[in-house]
Amino acid sequence: MSLKSTHLPALIAFECVARHMSFARAAAEMEVTPTAMSKTIKQLEAQLGVRLFNRTTRSVALTECGSQLLDTLAPALEQIRLSVQQVHDTASQPSGALKINSSHVAFASLIEPNVAAFLAQYPQTSLDIALDNGLNDIIGEGFDAGIRLGQALQRDMIAVPLGASQPMVVVAAPAYLAQLNTPEDLLAHECIHQRLSSRGPYMDWTFRIGKANVEIDVKGRLVLDEMRTTLSAARLGCGLALVFRPFAQADIDSGALLPLLEKYAAPAETFHLYYANRAQMPGKLRAFIDFFQARNRQATE
Repeated sequence: MSLKSTHLPALIAFECVARHMSFARAAAEMEVTPTAMSKTIKQLEAQLGVRLFNRTTRSVALTECGSQLLDTLAPALEQIRLSVQQVHDTASQPSGALKINSSHVAFASLIEPNVAAFLAQYPQTSLDIALDNGLNDIIGEGFDAGIRLGQALQRDMIAVPLGASQPMVVVAAPAYLAQLNTPEDLLAHECIHQRLSSRGPYMDWTFRIGKANVEIDVKGRLVLDEMRTTLSAARLGCGLALVFRPFAQADIDSGALLPLLEKYAAPAETFHLYYANRAQMPGKLRAFIDFFQARNRQATE
């Protein structure tokens, strides 16, 4: 059988029925009658010489041949849809809802200052941003992209840097200020632990000593799982905190917090935006990446 004799609309109809496992729902999506949908599938089965669905009055199920066809057809149709969408987005304004998962620190530092400008520049695009510190399965949870530090990125993802590097700094309130000469001096003080997620391990206190990165096993009786609360606890004099320098800069500038051990700061890390590895990137995501990379680059110049 030649591909020419099998029409693309019939293959699209098959994929739609297989996705819904319902002729009626597939017909509604494609805006045809259930009778017309059933006729299209019967014609496709006749052309292929195989049965694609087992039908009863109550249910629809794929046959083995139907499952085999769907396994190869569904990704191909998705690629076609993405290609068409990319052409459309190139010719017009990007549009549609963009779902982003981000830690609060990354959002506050790199996204929040420019959200209004992005929405003004792309009026046909909307943003749906979820904030948490966990390492989410962005594909399984329906996100277009996630934002995390480079070391925390999921495997099999495409990642692009979204802003400048984020150096860490130890801070303390003037009321708590203790004499610190070297990172080892931290062992004698209350240090505020921060979890990387609600059930995850503590964030490492790593410093550059000589030519090596050295982790200090600090002690402390307060554990938090969000850098906003960690910073607030440090301002209240609960102990020493290790935070991103840009995130704490306003408190440092105002004198609410004092930076410590700066000459021992470990190499800075960078927040990355990561997304699924696919050949065609949706135009709305490309617009988001280009816009926020440019804005964050301007902020450091």
